[in-house]
Amino acid sequence: MFDAAIVSNRTITPDGIKRAVVLIKDGIIASVEDELPEGNFPLTDVGDHVLMAGIVDPHVHINEPGRTDWEGFDTATKAALAGGITSLVEMPLNASPVTTTVRAFDEKIAAATGRGQSETPEKSGQAVRPAYGKLHTNCGFWGGIIPGNANEIQALVKKGVLGFKAFLTHSGIDEFPNVKEDDLRKAMPLIAQYGLPLLVHCELDSPVPAAGGDERSYENYLSSRPRQWEDDAISLMIRLCEEFNCKTHIVHLSSASSIAAIARAKQKGLPLTVETGQHYLYFTAAEIGDGRTEYKCAPPIREKENNQQLWQALKEGIIDFVATDHSPAPPEMKEMASGNFMKAWGGIASLQFALPVLWTAAKRHGSGLQDIARWLCEKPALLPQLTTKGKIARGYAADLVVWDPEQPFTVTEDIIQHKHKITPYLKEELYGVVQQTWLAGEKVVENGQFLQLNKGKIIYGRKE
Repeated sequence: MFDAAIVSNRTITPDGIKRAVVLIKDGIIASVEDELPEGNFPLTDVGDHVLMAGIVDPHVHINEPGRTDWEGFDTATKAALAGGITSLVEMPLNASPVTTTVRAFDEKIAAATGRGQSETPEKSGQAVRPAYGKLHTNCGFWGGIIPGNANEIQALVKKGVLGFKAFLTHSGIDEFPNVKEDDLRKAMPLIAQYGLPLLVHCELDSPVPAAGGDERSYENYLSSRPRQWEDDAISLMIRLCEEFNCKTHIVHLSSASSIAAIARAKQKGLPLTVETGQHYLYFTAAEIGDGRTEYKCAPPIREKENNQQLWQALKEGIIDFVATDHSPAPPEMKEMASGNFMKAWGGIASLQFALPVLWTAAKRHGSGLQDIARWLCEKPALLPQLTTKGKIARGYAADLVVWDPEQPFTVTEDIIQHKHKITPYLKEELYGVVQQTWLAGEKVVENGQFLQLNKGKIIYGRKE
């Protein structure tokens, strides 16, 4: 017998959108049927609400341990769960210590789970282990690449990181310095050996003309981080990707000027993937007023013409998927009082609203529900090789989200689960209300209420 069944008139499957019955056993999708089979098991009929695989966000900064006053596992994973995100991958910086050593990885696992030390799984292939601490959704981890830590790569792989992250410009965290080409030449062959991806923040800074004296000016901030910084960095990573045949992933693409080079690299068959962020697709520079530091991110939100080109590249598959780059900070670090763009922390808090923000913008650009499932579920699961996530199909995890794409809502502080209520989406009217979130076949969120917490598991990677 089955543990549960969910039926929806709009189930997003690999075969298209259709009325389907999703049958669940032991946390796994046992079958997807056209009709409800005979038997005595709990049935949830969601009618015309969309039933979709749980969202996967592989670009999240949680900041614990060490900077939990920015954001911690408890608040971040509650926000994720409320937004239908059932699996996320946490970045190696902003916490203290940064995840560039085995010792730091152990501290990260201990902070997330409440256990004394992390456990090294015994079997090859991916696995999950239950957590008892602060995880309300599933969570994996990227390791970090900084100058001089290439000798930690093998040990971090054995610990279970899903890949590695590097910066080509200052990260904003002194403990996580940027790498140079020589550092990448040492690290990429080792990463390639394990078949894991290298994620890269692509900005190569170079001198730019003085922006003037108004530090509250968004135009001045935008001109201080020109497209050329991204374009130069992406050209370098394409060259190294080809030389070392290392899976290379460009995070938060903002410059449309690099789209042609990325397309050529993909046509050559290079193992190159690219993400952009919701904020680059939803906002344009002209909408951002001076002093509105809640919009500050790096690379910056650019002009409308740039936004249109990003949308076209996403539709064509040149950009693979969309991830939030959730990177919160306290009000004083965001310079909310002064509005000083040049001093403010560069990061946008948006984890809870990944789905409605993208859907609201996608509707304006003629995209549909299957596009959303591809950009938020299926494609992002491929980067960290989450082979049982991101689809409604037999054998996949019963991590699911039920949502109403027609229903609007306004973002207000009282619904925000993030630690701080600072987000550029505040007071925005969005479409796409999450009705239910299911984790391993159990309903954990319904109509904004948490039914069950602490159900998240650590996702470990494994070398074969």
